[in-house]
Amino acid sequence: MKRRLLWQVFPTFILVIVAGLSAISWHVSQLFRDFYRHEKQVQLEHLVHAARHYFEEILGTDSHNAMQAACDALRDSTGYRYTLIDLQGNVLADSDQDPEVMENHLMRPEVQAALDGRTGSDIRTSRTLQQELLYVGLPLVDDGRTAAVLRVAVPLVDLHYTTRRMMSRMFRYGLVIALLLAVVSFALSWKISRPLEQLRRGAMRFAAGDLSHRLPAASSDEIGTLAASMNQMAAQLDDRIRSIMQQRNEQQAVLSSMVEGVLAVDTNGRLISVNDAAAEMLNIDPQKDVDLTLEEVVRNTRLQRFIRRAMDSIEPIEEQMVIQPGTELECHLHVHGAPLRSAADDPIGALVVLNDITRIHRLEQIRRDFVANVSHELKTPITSIKGFIETLLDGAKDNPEDCRRFLEIIARQAHRLDSIIDDLLTLSRVEQQSEDEQLDISPCHIKTILTAAADLCRPAATDKDIQIQITCQDALEAPVNASLLEQAVVNLIDNAVKYSSPGGAVHVQASCAENEVLISVRDQGCGIAAEHLPRLFERFYRVDKARSRTLGGTGLGLSIVKHVIHYHKGQISVESRPNEGSTFTLHLPTGPSRLAAN
Repeated sequence: MKRRLLWQVFPTFILVIVAGLSAISWHVSQLFRDFYRHEKQVQLEHLVHAARHYFEEILGTDSHNAMQAACDALRDSTGYRYTLIDLQGNVLADSDQDPEVMENHLMRPEVQAALDGRTGSDIRTSRTLQQELLYVGLPLVDDGRTAAVLRVAVPLVDLHYTTRRMMSRMFRYGLVIALLLAVVSFALSWKISRPLEQLRRGAMRFAAGDLSHRLPAASSDEIGTLAASMNQMAAQLDDRIRSIMQQRNEQQAVLSSMVEGVLAVDTNGRLISVNDAAAEMLNIDPQKDVDLTLEEVVRNTRLQRFIRRAMDSIEPIEEQMVIQPGTELECHLHVHGAPLRSAADDPIGALVVLNDITRIHRLEQIRRDFVANVSHELKTPITSIKGFIETLLDGAKDNPEDCRRFLEIIARQAHRLDSIIDDLLTLSRVEQQSEDEQLDISPCHIKTILTAAADLCRPAATDKDIQIQITCQDALEAPVNASLLEQAVVNLIDNAVKYSSPGGAVHVQASCAENEVLISVRDQGCGIAAEHLPRLFERFYRVDKARSRTLGGTGLGLSIVKHVIHYHKGQISVESRPNEGSTFTLHLPTGPSRLAAN
């Protein structure tokens, strides 16, 4: 576990304080010891010099008793030990011990120095007294030469006692000073660690994403400058992150609102980004499938190869392809691909834009089918008219019966052409009015419209002995375009009459349901097989082409109905079974707000 900075700095200060006071105490004690010894040595040298002449006179008498008496007298007067030593190191007299039992002192350092004519000194433990003594030796001169050595010694017991007392006092004073310095050190450590701790906490909040937090930077020292720099860094990071997030949100909003699919992959073939349109086209989950490889996400090998080519190419490429994203319906795509490069022009992946052209493809297919159907529908009566006219010109006109029969055929084909053209013009007019927002929508009585439509179809129904029955409340109203809705109902009733057996009935019923008006036309005719229902409202689509042409149908009636209901923002549904009749139902919204927008 990591310790706080305070408990790392403060013990260091304490260690420095203790080491410093210990070093100072030891150094002071050594200075005191040296000073004491030096003073004692100087004192002893003065004493030796003072007794020197006295002993030099005694040496001339060669009296051992006098020498011993002199040593004893000096011992009594000064309290120090005096020793007289000859040139061979033998002790002649000593104030504290019997000279006879004392060993030879020739090799003593102070004696050697005195024999050389100098004042010698030494500190050592006396073998005789078994205590530490300070010795000072001085040569005694007789007739210009060294005759003996006078040595004085003093015990250093007082030095040790005084030193211990001084060290005891120094320890007490040092302990007090150490405590005071410890308090000062703790305060200094806290002063140093507190702003650093604030910096640490602030940095942790910055790392957690709280870039709005600011560190206190009241002081003007280095820590205050560091805090100000960190605040400035946090402010700049906050601004940059906000800018990046805003750009990212704007980019995400743009990508999400695009109808084109956009996906990006890196050089390893992993999915980097995908918008909602691409996810829907390819049937992938943009949250889970990101960072997966291309083969795991895109199941279409042709699209996989295209993306690989886009990564390897220098220029943008494009291609059209068909995919089936988990459904039975085919999706036609126009795919644009371009390599992605970094600021250093290094390849980092590829960007692919998917344009769903399924609707355009279907519209193009409808257009082609429409052109082909129109050409076929127009060509058939024109060919028939042309053939019979040529036959008449070749002489058939001279035969009254053939002439009349051929002219009747030409009239029927001309009527068929007129019906096709009328239906095309009606269909075009409905589309044009709706596209130009020129539909006149207003509340109308539904029964009036149904009655007018039935009256238009009644002659044909009478010819086949078919009854047209209307069930509708007189007060039922709906916001509609009366003429267009009448045209749609006429087409439904006309088809019902055409495909019903003689003597049957066509039921027209209108009712009000939740938020819509339902208009149904039910017949008792041949019915329609289920496989024909999805394409029933396509232009020129016929269930039984031969029968439809015989009955005079153009193949555009139900298409006109679908467009009329579509531009009323409604729907049309059909229920039919072979040999059981059919029921076509118009679903018209009753809310005018739904009709206002086109």
